[in-house]
Amino acid sequence: MSEGLRNARALRIESGRALEHDEAVIEESPIALLYNGLPFAVMMATPVDLEDFALGFALCEGIVESTHEFSLVDVVRDDAGVALHAAIPQARFDALDGRRRTLEGRSGCGLCGVAELREAIRPPPRVGAGRRIAPDDIRTALHAVAQRQPMNARSGGVHAAGFVRGDDAWVREDVGRHNAVDKLVGALHRASPAIDAGDGMLVVTSRASYEIVRKAAFAGIPVVVAMSAPTAQAIAQAEAAGITLVAFARDARMTVYAGRERIAPR
Repeated sequence: MSEGLRNARALRIESGRALEHDEAVIEESPIALLYNGLPFAVMMATPVDLEDFALGFALCEGIVESTHEFSLVDVVRDDAGVALHAAIPQARFDALDGRRRTLEGRSGCGLCGVAELREAIRPPPRVGAGRRIAPDDIRTALHAVAQRQPMNARSGGVHAAGFVRGDDAWVREDVGRHNAVDKLVGALHRASPAIDAGDGMLVVTSRASYEIVRKAAFAGIPVVVAMSAPTAQAIAQAEAAGITLVAFARDARMTVYAGRERIAPR
């Protein structure tokens, strides 16, 4: 079985017939994130691409501002889950005191455990100008991401986040859509040389939530494309960050909710 998946014995019932067989199901494990030895969050995630996840989470949450401020020093696995131990500068660590997450962050929720309301509504950073794109570019990006989801092809239960720039596409998968974005951002920064996030678009196989748009803003990605609906707060965050937000993007249909100046219909 591929990493991130496991077999589950199941009974499939179809057209009145029952057949017992093995099904591929996605793994979901507690992933603890610790900085300078102290815990910050526990997220439920698929335990693959963990180096990408550790770095991407720190960048998307504004814990650090660059890869130079982050070092993954240990990955500890046991029956309870995985602990990711990272080292960050003391000034960054001190800034975490007011934002320490003490509750479990489940795979469907990106804000579980935020201790104070003001942390949930931090203003996002503004993104750069980016480039103008055409609807055909978005359709091509959707197809590119769809072709790079091996875990979802096996299990049908995985979200994907993809960064598409021209003919190039980078994709990460996870049981949680926010986790997939964190992994993707980490992968872009860990590439050699690092990928310029301001020169492409983020494609997510989910709705466009506040959290996804906020993570895109912290990563500097100017265009977010979602296959499902946006939330009102996601639209507000996109407008505040200068992000182009496209949702209900499937085949020839898509709806632009913010940043329409980057869309160049042909």
